[in-house]
Amino acid sequence: GPERGNRKMSDVVTVERAGAIAVLRLNRPDALNAVSLELARSLAENLLAADNDADVEAIVLSATGERAFCAGVDLREAREIEVSEVEHWFGTVCNIYRTILQTEKPVVAAINGIAAGAGFQMALVSDLRIAHEGARLGQPEINAGIPSIMGSYWMSLHLGWSMNQELSFTGRLMTAAEARELRLINHLVAPDQLIAKACEVAEELAQKPATAWVRTKARFREIAMAGFEEAFRAGVLGQQEAFARGEPQAVIDAFLASRKG
Repeated sequence: GPERGNRKMSDVVTVERAGAIAVLRLNRPDALNAVSLELARSLAENLLAADNDADVEAIVLSATGERAFCAGVDLREAREIEVSEVEHWFGTVCNIYRTILQTEKPVVAAINGIAAGAGFQMALVSDLRIAHEGARLGQPEINAGIPSIMGSYWMSLHLGWSMNQELSFTGRLMTAAEARELRLINHLVAPDQLIAKACEVAEELAQKPATAWVRTKARFREIAMAGFEEAFRAGVLGQQEAFARGEPQAVIDAFLASRKG
């Protein structure tokens, strides 16, 4: 891809400017914007760059294509993970959530389709969430043989125990309307209004008095991060056991075989 300045930025994340708003888009539409290690690193890098850019007031996080915001981790990449690599792989994905939380500027998720697993979690740790009616949201990892541990932790900050259990144990996806009823979605708009509305909301947050904004966001960050390491450790152990038993690999093989059929 093109070099921007003297930093080579991967094209798996694109950056455009809407006035003082940086619009970051996951850009693997053919893979439903699934999180590969390359995408995870590029997204964290781009979030830090936008946060440190004096000309940027706020960040909108979205994705390219009509179908998905992010359908979760890349299954083909997950299929090849050895037990010894689980911690590094999971850590690279989880670093996205940490980076979104550590971004001082407002981060508004503009959910342009399926937001599942890691994609759902990115939205949950953003400051506010905008979606269109076609979006589907949820935590289907259990159905891929992956324990739903980090996802259930982030949901615990938003939802009651019973709803968290339902979503974690069944792995079902919610409609955007249901997510809106649960107030996981702050604004539901038509697809062609999604980015404009997200930019409008991001701009509104960017205009708040600086110290009050930074300290309020910092308090949410502290609360979110308080359980993060514990969830991470539990997630590593759960995934190591699942991969050692071959469960995710078997599910992924069956899924990929059915796609070829």
